[in-house]
Amino acid sequence: MTYVLVSSAFVAVALAVLATAVVRRRPDRRWWAATGLTLLALMALTAVFDNLMIAVDLFGYVDDQISGLKIGLAPIEDFAWPLAAVAGLPALALLLDRVLDRRER
Repeated sequence: MTYVLVSSAFVAVALAVLATAVVRRRPDRRWWAATGLTLLALMALTAVFDNLMIAVDLFGYVDDQISGLKIGLAPIEDFAWPLAAVAGLPALALLLDRVLDRRER
């Protein structure tokens, strides 16, 4: 199984949670701005630290398991994880916030 297949499953689940949260909660512009800035920050951190960790040989990738597209030394598949985190976790918080609101009443 390739890294693209594994990571795409996680991204698909995160995007499904995001779609559900957006339809149910209709977040405002501030939420979208905060989520977008978080995504930019995590992508930048991933680019820097994945490249550093690969450069010092903490880990590596089997060439036939990656797509071949890279940002520096980091394969593009590494950037799926922060995308899944930023799509899924704030969306999950939106959905759970509503559950918590009901319990407090």
